[in-house]
Parts: sequence; structure tokens; C-alpha cells
Amino acid sequence: MRRLRPSSEAEMIALFLRTELASARFQDGLQALLARAGQPERVVTDPNLDDRDENHARRQLLTWHREYGTRSGLFNGFPDDVRWEWAAITPAELATVRYIDYSYWVELSGGTRLATDAAPRIRAGAAPFGVRSDWLPAMAAAVADAARFPPLILVTAEPRSDADLVVLEGHARLTAFMLRSDRLPPELEVLVGSSPTMSRWGLW
Repeated sequence: MRRLRPSSEAEMIALFLRTELASARFQDGLQALLARAGQPERVVTDPNLDDRDENHARRQLLTWHREYGTRSGLFNGFPDDVRWEWAAITPAELATVRYIDYSYWVELSGGTRLATDAAPRIRAGAAPFGVRSDWLPAMAAAVADAARFPPLILVTAEPRSDADLVVLEGHARLTAFMLRSDRLPPELEVLVGSSPTMSRWGLW
């Protein structure tokens, strides 16, 4: 993994929200939260990271949406000292990135938490807990057609090691990438957060 440039918590939050606002699964809920906060959708779709009030508003949105500020839900036990940076990752390195320790993703991957192991199971019709993955082949086809996707958000406990990465946001995209890893570019840009106490995160 090749380090590119520093990032920040504010940029991570902005990317997380922007990606989930574009998701059919989360769009309605996030739009309702924006209305509750009296904020225009532009705060998420076109963020100004130099605006402290905007950054505060987005942090509050992510707290309402995913319990970020309270360090519960998805962010249960998530460290407060995460250092964020942009990096370029190769397909081979991406193949070693683990899913979060959550029952659906553990089952889909056959227990390994690796998207490379989930891929053949999806092709065979795996449906953990009755949840089918019929939508993934279409996303994989988009990968093969060189469609652009938002960057993945990854985390690690070792800032200078590429061997222990977990995906915080982007499980579906990671899986689609592994379904068509033969069509990935030589490198993909990702946002990486590191903390020596990352193992305390409940989904690590």
C-alpha cells in the first residue's frame, strides 16, 4: 500500500455520509436526518471541509445515523485517536482486507471474513440468514465496465503495515471488486484510518 497524502476525521465523515446518501438502503433515512437538522443536501454531496460549522453538522449527522459520536452501534469502541490518510492499494493487497466481524459477512465468507472467499460462495447462490446477494453481480458487471465507485474506508492497528486491514465502509464494493478482480486497475485509492488501539473496536 502506497501512502499518498494526509486526511482528517472530517474528510472521513464527509466521505462516509456522501457514500451512504447515494445508497438505496440508507438514502431515505439520511435525507430525513438532513431535514431534521435543517441542513441542505449539499452539506453532504458537496462538503466544505474548511467550514467548522459544516464539519460539526456532518459529525452530528453521522452520530444520528450510525452512532459515531456516542461510540456505539457500528462504532462501538471505535478509537478516538485515529489518524486518517489517503493511500493507493493494489488488487492483491485489497484481497487481504477483511470484512467487519459481523455475522452476515462472516457467514458470507465462510468464516474467513475475506471477500475473495465470499465471491465463489455468492456465485454458488449463498444466502446467509436468508439474505440473497442477487444485486452483487450487477455491481460486479459495473466494475468490469470500469465504472467509478467511491473510495473504500479501511482501518488498521498498524499504520505502517499492509497486512491487517478491515473495511469500515464499502463491504458491497469490496465484494464486487473481488468478484471481478481481473478487471481492477493497478491501484485503487482508499481512505485508511490507523490507531494502535483499533483492536478495541467491537467489530474488529
